[in-house]
Amino acid sequence: MPKLKSNSGAKKRFTLTGSGKIKRKHAYHSHILTKKTKKRKRNLDHFAIVEAVDVRRVKEMLVL
Repeated sequence: MPKLKSNSGAKKRFTLTGSGKIKRKHAYHSHILTKKTKKRKRNLDHFAIVEAVDVRRVKEMLVL
């Protein structure tokens, strides 16, 4: 059986933490920033953890 390929888009968007959780960035922080408040932009700046229901799907894309 051939090796499975990782989804190259997923490789760029997700990273693993030391404890094995999957880290992701927030959406809506790339453009049209003038109408968004400072607080909203600041909160979008932090990383988030992928929700439990999506972990299996992301791991399949990353071939973990």
